[in-house]
Order: sequence, then C-alpha cells, then structure tokens
Amino acid sequence: FNMGDPVNARGWAIPAATDIAFALGILALLGTRAPVALKIFLLAVAIIDDLGAIVIIALFYTENLSVNALMLGVVGFAGLFTLNRMGVRSLTPYTLIGIFMWVCVLKSGVHATLAGVVTALMIPIGTPEEKHAPLAQAEHGLHPWVAFMVLPIFAFANAGVSFQGMSLGTLGEPVPLGIALGLLLGKPIGVLGLAYLAVKFGIAKLPVGVTWRQLAGVACLTGVGFTMSLFIGGLAFETADALNEVRLGVIAGSIFSGVIGYALIRSTAAPVEAPKTTPAPAS
Repeated sequence: FNMGDPVNARGWAIPAATDIAFALGILALLGTRAPVALKIFLLAVAIIDDLGAIVIIALFYTENLSVNALMLGVVGFAGLFTLNRMGVRSLTPYTLIGIFMWVCVLKSGVHATLAGVVTALMIPIGTPEEKHAPLAQAEHGLHPWVAFMVLPIFAFANAGVSFQGMSLGTLGEPVPLGIALGLLLGKPIGVLGLAYLAVKFGIAKLPVGVTWRQLAGVACLTGVGFTMSLFIGGLAFETADALNEVRLGVIAGSIFSGVIGYALIRSTAAPVEAPKTTPAPAS
C-alpha cells in the first residue's frame, strides 16, 4: 500500500514488533484454556520480535553515522565481554562500562537502545543455586523505575491520538491501512507460516496439547504491536498528521489482532480443571 511513496515507505518496520505486556495479558485472560506451552511460545516470539526491532532501528533508522564514536562503543562492548568471561559478579563495572557504551552509541547516531540490550546480554545470568545472580539483581533494581516511571511516561507521551479531522475513512489511507494490515495479516502469516515449515521439515514439533488452531490464535496475538510499533513510528515520521495516522493504524491493527486471537483460542480450548485430591482415610 505504501511502496510507491518513498516517504510513507519509511514506516515499513512499524508492524515488526510484538508488545509483550499486552499480548501476554490477553493470553492470561484465557486462564487455563491456554496451555503453558502456548504462553512460552508467545513469550519467545515476542522477545525475539523486540530484539529484531531494535536491530532494525540500529540498521535502518540511523542517520549521520559517526564511525569514531561507534568504535569507542565497540571498545565498551569488548570490556563488557571481558568482564563476563572473567566471571566478574559485581554490577558496578558492568554499569559504568554500560553507561560509557550507551553514550558512545548515542553519539554515533545509532539508536542507543542497542547499547542497553548488549549490556543486558553481557551481565551474568547466574546459576539456579545462586541466590543473588547479577542479572536478577539488576532486574529487581530496575523494575520499580520501569514499571512506575518509564512505562507510564512512555504511554502518556505516545498513546494519545487526536481524532480531529479524522473519520473511519482515514483508516483507509495508505499509512494506517498498511500498518493495520501488517499487524493483522502480516504478523500471523509470518509466524504461523514459519512454524508450519519448521514442523514440516522436522526442525521442530508441535508442543503436546497444542493444536494448529490455538497456534493460529497466538500468531494473531503477535499482531498486538502497541509499544514498540509506536516507537518505530516516531522514528519513521516527523509530522503530527503522519504520527496520528501511525497511532491510528497501530491501535486498530492491535485491537483487531487481539480480539481475533482471543476468540480463536477461546473457541478451541476448554478450561483445564485442577486435579481433585482425595481426602486421606481416617486412621
């Protein structure tokens, strides 16, 4: 719908990511109707989608690249890698080098989100026996800031849509229509299609207790692209009208994807009853 317009075509990556919180939230509403394997599959796809979106941002939405700053960022990455291989467990050196790398990547012109992902990948995850694993400590420390400050501010700043001058016909414009259909059709076709090929060629197999119809429902839920889609849209377009069209397309595509995915899974699976316990006979 937009390939003939080079300006509109900048939004090609908007439907790429899956909003983990919203997609898993919808699946959680199904309770025991959704097998655990289905939830794990959705979580894995959503995480990979978001990482892929960050790589796309770094490669395709970067302008005025500074090679010197980028090379300093690579030096920071080498430092983090060295700390990891040496088995350093203290968060302080990872934090200091991570901040240095973040500044370098920001100054290089590449989106600094990539530095955050790389830093997280280098922090040791620990062992099951370890009570205070470094990555768990970092996650625990950052969680209240992310949950109660970062995400609310992001949602407040990006979620608002001005409907002034818009009508249902606006959804038929190339940008919102391309985004909405990318989420509603493109995502489930890609996810379900690749899953089918993986099973067909023996690369993977369908989890026990999961049907193709349930998997199709989860594939539809990957079309809920709220947070990261809005973020990419903000990088792809600058004018207020274009950004409103982006938000309209993202919200419409996400809502329809969520409703269809929920309906597909709910119509397929019956709730799983908890096993009944037999009282022990009186002695």
